Amino acid sequence: MTERPILFSAEMVRAILDGRKTQTRRVMKVQPWPDATIEVGPYHPHRIDRHGESQPGPVTFGAIWDHQDIVNGGDAGLPCPYGKPGDYLWVRETWAPLADCVVLNCAYYRLDHEEARSSGSRVDVKWRPSIYMPRWASRITLRITDIRVERLQDISEEDAKAEGVKPLDYAAHHVAAGCGARIAFEQIWTTINGPAAWEANPWVWAISFERVKP
Repeated sequence: MTERPILFSAEMVRAILDGRKTQTRRVMKVQPWPDATIEVGPYHPHRIDRHGESQPGPVTFGAIWDHQDIVNGGDAGLPCPYGKPGDYLWVRETWAPLADCVVLNCAYYRLDHEEARSSGSRVDVKWRPSIYMPRWASRITLRITDIRVERLQDISEEDAKAEGVKPLDYAAHHVAAGCGARIAFEQIWTTINGPAAWEANPWVWAISFERVKP
C-alpha cells in the first residue's frame, strides 16, 4: 500500500469530514500544450542512458500526450505525484501536539479549535503549519478511486459539488440555475491561487477519492 501526504485548507477538511468533498484538483507542474490529446494510465517514461540513447524506463502511472514539436515528434509524459487509483493519501492540516499526551502521539486540529471557540471555549495553542504535520498526527486517510487530466474550466456542475463547495444563491448572484456550484468553485480557486488563476485555465489532475473510515 502506497501512501502520500496531501494538503487541504480548513474549509476543505470540513467538507471531507462532512462527506461533501470527494474530488480535488491540482495544477500539473508541467503543462501540456493547449490542444494536446492526453491519456492517463501506466506508461514507460524514456530515459537517456550513458551512451546517449533513449531507453524505456520502469512503468509509471501518469499522463502522456502528443508532443507539439513536430520536428522532434514523439510523446511527452508526466508521472502523477499523487499516485494511482488504489493508493492512499493522508491529509495534512494546521495542527498542534497536545502537551499532556505528546508521548502518545496525540494532536489537536485548528479546525476543531475554531469551532470550539465559536461555542465559547478558549484554549491557547501554538499552531504548526500543515506542511509540517507528521503522519501520526493525520486523522484523515483517503483512497484514490480515479485520476484524470482536464482543463480547469472544464469542470462540470456535478464535479464542482464533489469538490465540496456550496452552490451560491442563484438569484442574488444573477447566475443561471444549475451553475451555482461551478461559480462557487471558481471563487474558491481564485481566492486560493490568485486573481488570474482561473482565467489561466491550466491543465489539472482531477483526483476522485473516498474517505477510509478509522
